[in-house]
Amino acid sequence: MAIKALAWMVRAFEPPVYCYHEIVHNQLVVQRFEASGVVFVDDIAEVPEGRPIMLSAHGSAPEVVAAAKDRGGYVVDAVCPLVTKVHHEVKTRAGKGYQIVYVGHEGHEEAVGTMAVAPAAIHRVESADDVVDLPEFDSPIALLAQTTLSHREWAGVLDAARERFPQLWQPERSDLCFATTNRQSALMKIAPRVDAMVVIGSSNSSNTKALAALAREAGCQHVFRVNAADELPDDLTGAVGVTAGASAPEDLVLSVIDRLAPTDGVEEVRVTDEDEYFPPPRNLRQLLRAIDAAATVTLGLSGDRLPLDDRDIDASEVLESLPATIRDA
Repeated sequence: MAIKALAWMVRAFEPPVYCYHEIVHNQLVVQRFEASGVVFVDDIAEVPEGRPIMLSAHGSAPEVVAAAKDRGGYVVDAVCPLVTKVHHEVKTRAGKGYQIVYVGHEGHEEAVGTMAVAPAAIHRVESADDVVDLPEFDSPIALLAQTTLSHREWAGVLDAARERFPQLWQPERSDLCFATTNRQSALMKIAPRVDAMVVIGSSNSSNTKALAALAREAGCQHVFRVNAADELPDDLTGAVGVTAGASAPEDLVLSVIDRLAPTDGVEEVRVTDEDEYFPPPRNLRQLLRAIDAAATVTLGLSGDRLPLDDRDIDASEVLESLPATIRDA
């Protein structure tokens, strides 16, 4: 959703379009957008007044959202709905007097944004030891999580928190991202069968790093995290597993498989079918409806109007449709 939404903004506005933090944690996706006129910033003050701004999928602190709106430009918040759910849980529980134990990685954009929702009531932990070190609380306790944690990161802290706080409140539906957990489940099916595992994704992607760590824990002695096919080692032999972080586009996965050139074919391991759909933010949909079909919101396909119902459009297709003259410069 976030990738497609930023692509729509690139086509709806003259460059530059600004984005607060990387739209997703994938190096090649970010580079493609930069070549299409997107400027990524870590401070809203870096955005000239009146310029369009997109807020990244990881979620932003309330003061960041307010600052973006104060710049006077068109603002689209592409926060993942799963992160929005956690923000809502933080706000609701804090409003009811809870102290919140939040499982998240230090400095990660999602964790920073979530903790800013109720900074006086939230306590970040990463491990079971951190739970032991928490102070005594007179208030009820809620346990929430960064959406891109691995099952194992979450489970260890959950057990420690339940032991320390027997009356712990948790949401009925897990905070963990289905795209993350589905990939981890598939990885565990693959790992025992391969001689090496290739994990496609960027070094600053929590869910990508979780996949690599899980592969090692599953017994894979040769685990390689790569940004792209040209980073693959030349001496891989035997059965090779391939997986990818949640924000790696499909064409990147296919290019890695092509580079591996498996002599005995490819077996796809499927553990579930993902049919969840997140539409673009409402105000962006409204903007696109208001733009004439002959303007800048086409996919570059012989004058066809950009479909406003993008359910069946793959993010890789959208990335490839970005203006080639700009992207390849």
